[in-house]
Amino acid sequence: QLQHPSAEVREYACASISKLLQQKHVIPAFLQRDVVRCLGPLLMDHSLAVRETAAGALRNLSACGGFEVCDDMVTKDIMTPLVALLKECSTGLDANQLSPKKCREVNKNYIEDIANEAINLLWNVCECNNTAVSIFNKEGCLEAVLHYMKKFPTNVDLAISVANCLQAVTEDNPDLLSSFNASAQQVLETAMLCPESTMKHILLRTLIAGTIWNIKDTIPPGSLGSMVNAILKIFSESLAIDAGETIIRMNEAEKNRLKLAVEAETEENMSDVIDNCVLSEDDDMEEIPKGKVRRENDISDLLPSDKWELKEVTALLMAQQTALEIIVNMCCSEDPSDDEWEELSSSDESDLFMENSYNEGGGLLMSPLCLSDEVKSAFLNNLIPKKILEKTAFPNSVALDICMHNPPWKSLIKKLNAVQCRALTCLHSILLVSDVDCLGGASALQSLAQHLSQLVFSKTELPTDTEFLEAVTSALRALLQIMASKNISQCMTPEQLLALCEAGIHSSNASARVNVVSILGISGSVLAKGQDTAETLKMIGKFLLEVAMKESSLVVAGEALDALFDVFADGKEAEKAAVQIKLLPVLKEFQPVFKTRMRKEGKGQYSTDQLCVLDNVKMNLRRFIAYLETLGKTST
Repeated sequence: QLQHPSAEVREYACASISKLLQQKHVIPAFLQRDVVRCLGPLLMDHSLAVRETAAGALRNLSACGGFEVCDDMVTKDIMTPLVALLKECSTGLDANQLSPKKCREVNKNYIEDIANEAINLLWNVCECNNTAVSIFNKEGCLEAVLHYMKKFPTNVDLAISVANCLQAVTEDNPDLLSSFNASAQQVLETAMLCPESTMKHILLRTLIAGTIWNIKDTIPPGSLGSMVNAILKIFSESLAIDAGETIIRMNEAEKNRLKLAVEAETEENMSDVIDNCVLSEDDDMEEIPKGKVRRENDISDLLPSDKWELKEVTALLMAQQTALEIIVNMCCSEDPSDDEWEELSSSDESDLFMENSYNEGGGLLMSPLCLSDEVKSAFLNNLIPKKILEKTAFPNSVALDICMHNPPWKSLIKKLNAVQCRALTCLHSILLVSDVDCLGGASALQSLAQHLSQLVFSKTELPTDTEFLEAVTSALRALLQIMASKNISQCMTPEQLLALCEAGIHSSNASARVNVVSILGISGSVLAKGQDTAETLKMIGKFLLEVAMKESSLVVAGEALDALFDVFADGKEAEKAAVQIKLLPVLKEFQPVFKTRMRKEGKGQYSTDQLCVLDNVKMNLRRFIAYLETLGKTST
């Protein structure tokens, strides 16, 4: 059917394939039949309707197929017709030869709709494949893509697709930076400063802010400070919105709209509606005969076109997730110059994070967005916004209930949880690059520790979701490390710590397992300095020994050994507990086992950095055994 002489048949075949490709289990069968090479040439079909449906089918294939499928698509040269299509659409974007077809309330603009599908396809393959990014650079696709961005006043969906694509292709792509001249930057700036307040426009501004951060090396040094402040202002706008309340409000709006639609439909003659679907007479495209069922315009979108309230909430959650992810990247950025940060710290907008600070129980949680040492000095006087910390809390229960009992909205639950996890990761990153005074002092850290503890222990069962468990334990690990280094008392009891570790050590996420073992080591080292803690240290020691000896991952086993070294490194209580659990003979017996595991499993399974850490653990194990032997002789 894809090769059929009739454009209608080809379009129908593309639309059918597009729907099927949203089901992952059918993708291998289509790949075996070389679907990429079958659909690729149709991107330049003489029928615009076929182009759009072919692009939509390929977009779904790239979105649902994942990295390997995208690699396969690039290998089978999908970029050649895709680049040609993008450039041709860009050239004809402002031309008048294609009048929009009006059907009911839908304003059909084929060029922009084709471009939207093509840009999404480009985004997917470039995000997964470096060769696709290289082709993007070499073929000068940036100019065409930016031309689509100029349509943001009338087509925000197309602009969002472009912004997603640009954020992907500008990440770690120095070869593209020279293409971002003043004119290109002006296009981005104009869209980023658009005043519209819809959730889609908030998402658009957030994505463009991410792109501008990626190309910050092209910004003149004197403008960098104001650029960073503009980015932070956009993130603040996004994170200030309560997603739970927005879900409740939008769900009510949807109910009211559907109720009015039902009432209006009873008063209309459906035949009149059909008669009003008029095709423009001056359009030279192939017309579809009346009575022919056309696919929905957004067949390759997962959300139906009439779900505008749901789309608004989805846009908000994506904006918040993106903002938090970029803040994490900013925390790991290279250092700008002193002059740049002098400008930033003196800017009026640098007071942005002084507003809505977290202040509960008398504690203030303060922190900069620590891009560098210079950023610390500029932002340490500013607070982590209350809005970011609020995002680490569990989603609104009423909003969750709405999503649970409304099938089209159920997908929002995963997005709500993703925002929470990104907020925890953001908090973790800030903790890693800040010191105690900048974080508001001991009371603020204790308040934060109580907050994180509540996230872990507030429900009847300990958390099992792997992403959440990794995020919350990462934040808790960083926080407890800071508190331990400054002798700040911790709010979690030994029983709670052991319960968390018991739950975390069975997680399928190795990072979460590493975190809980490290948390136990940090807390155990603090307890070892106290009095009458030997019994608790015995429980901690037995737990860590079991992990070291039975854990399937060498990295986690190595972390457990490191934790043991920390807990039993010093203190009378630690010495007493070590003797009672027979730590020395157990470690001496385990030492050759660990060496053998490293020799057999190390090569090929672990990265160079991981192997370097494991080598240090092996060396420290030998030294720790020698230390325990010395203690034994001294006590004797």
